[in-house]
Amino acid sequence: MTWYRNAGTRLLLNSRVSISSEPLSSNKQSSKEPQREPISPYSQAANRTNRIISLFRGLYAKPSSAIGTTIFLIFLTVALFGPLIAPYGVNEQIAADARQPPSLQHWFGTDNLGRDVFTRVVIGARDILALAGLGTLLAVVCGTAFGLLSGYMGAWFDEGLMRLFDSLLAMPALLLSLLLLGILGPSRSSVLIVIVIVYTPIVARVVRSVVLSVKTRGFVEASRLQGESIPYILFREILPSTLPALTVESALRFSYAIFLVASLGFLGVGVQPPNPDWGLMVKEARVHVFQIPWAMYFPAGAIALVVIGVNLMSDGIKRVWQKSG
Repeated sequence: MTWYRNAGTRLLLNSRVSISSEPLSSNKQSSKEPQREPISPYSQAANRTNRIISLFRGLYAKPSSAIGTTIFLIFLTVALFGPLIAPYGVNEQIAADARQPPSLQHWFGTDNLGRDVFTRVVIGARDILALAGLGTLLAVVCGTAFGLLSGYMGAWFDEGLMRLFDSLLAMPALLLSLLLLGILGPSRSSVLIVIVIVYTPIVARVVRSVVLSVKTRGFVEASRLQGESIPYILFREILPSTLPALTVESALRFSYAIFLVASLGFLGVGVQPPNPDWGLMVKEARVHVFQIPWAMYFPAGAIALVVIGVNLMSDGIKRVWQKSG
């Protein structure tokens, strides 16, 4: 009898332990929060690709932006593959073919020295787009950094920096460029520095205006209360909000930079001969405009086309950003 009682007591205790242990395990499982799966690099690349595709779809949704984008892509292709497209050397002189009108042998004719105008326009596309593009990129980077700091820090730093930029913006871009080139001297590197100095204040003001409207929002205040560093708040929280305005402004600055490089070349203070700068080609052909007008019209037309194309494309980018956001 004693053995049966002990066995029954053990069975009762075991059943109580097993019953009480089940809800504990279920509570532990329910207390666990679902873990978020990390975003793979492949999905990030797919998201970027989809954004680029949607951007081009938006650009080609209207005729004006579609024409501008097509013009820009054509000139970009010419700039990338210029040496493969050009039929002659960029400074190759054929005295027997001097001052020839456009023909199957020379599509854009020749200048007074016998150089093929089509070759020089094609090779010049790479030079002017690379110089204007690099200068615009550096101006956007510097202007973004100054605009973020000025708008977020405020106080004396914002006041002093904006007054300095206002003094630069008070002068016309071409006049300021001539003054700077008078100090630096005419060269490609000098033109690059001039583009950065002339357009950095404009980009900084655009970015600063966006920062002033964003820095008081809840997500920025939350990051500040969590003790995040200033670089983290500027580049991870505020910078994404400036991208729409910054993209449109970058496209506009790029078109103005192209025109500025060509203007400085025409005035003789930019890129120097024998480089095939479009503005320089217009200047050299201006003397013989009545004898060989094609030598001036084709590079001048290239300047006008690429500037108009980039402006139309920037308007399309602005429209796409406004619809998406």
